[in-house]
Amino acid sequence: MINSIVEFQDLGLIDYKKCWDYQTKLFEQTVQQKIYNRKNPENKTVTKNYLLFCEHPHVYTLGKSGDEKNLLINEAFLKDKQASYYEINRGGDITYHGPGQLVVYPIFDLDHFFTDIHKYLRFLEEAVILTLKEYGIASGRVDGLTGVWLEGAQPSARKICALGVKSSRWVTMHGIGFNVNTNLDYFNYIVPCGIEDKQVTSVSKELNKKVDFQQIKNKLKINMANIFDFDYC
Repeated sequence: MINSIVEFQDLGLIDYKKCWDYQTKLFEQTVQQKIYNRKNPENKTVTKNYLLFCEHPHVYTLGKSGDEKNLLINEAFLKDKQASYYEINRGGDITYHGPGQLVVYPIFDLDHFFTDIHKYLRFLEEAVILTLKEYGIASGRVDGLTGVWLEGAQPSARKICALGVKSSRWVTMHGIGFNVNTNLDYFNYIVPCGIEDKQVTSVSKELNKKVDFQQIKNKLKINMANIFDFDYC
């Protein structure tokens, strides 16, 4: 049973741990439903897809393959900057989330789309690339690295969107951090995604003005639906 409907939820500014617990709940419900469906084919219930948009208060997160040394500040400094820190179960290294950054968490059952995690990552990147194009910002990819970059082949390469996902039984969680009106000073306290020779940027920095946050959310939402070929409910 293919389900091409995605339930969209805009959670606004939400505590990282609270949101992590919520998406974990949706993720585990979906995984458990798939396990039940496999064991009980005569009583299958179609799994749901969710797309969560939000912002977080200042927080640093370290992926399961990351190196804690890439966090360059101690606990006292974190407290002074009103930032929290979590080691989490997504892929990737350390990254920052904060106000003005659009954080996107798709909880998709990829059996409804395609069972290819690399293609999934490229689709997420493409949605951001198309959104940036609408603002006159040319972006792309860097070979061997995830995320969306500006001038990726140049020494001045700048990362504008980070990716880190987890999947189990083709169900996804975690997602992207898209720098829109982000305070980039907070990236000075980490080695972003463990890449020492690259910089970070934001839409507002590239355009030299603050961006309408609701507008860019709407554009990304539409681009994701077009690329993955789904409808919202």
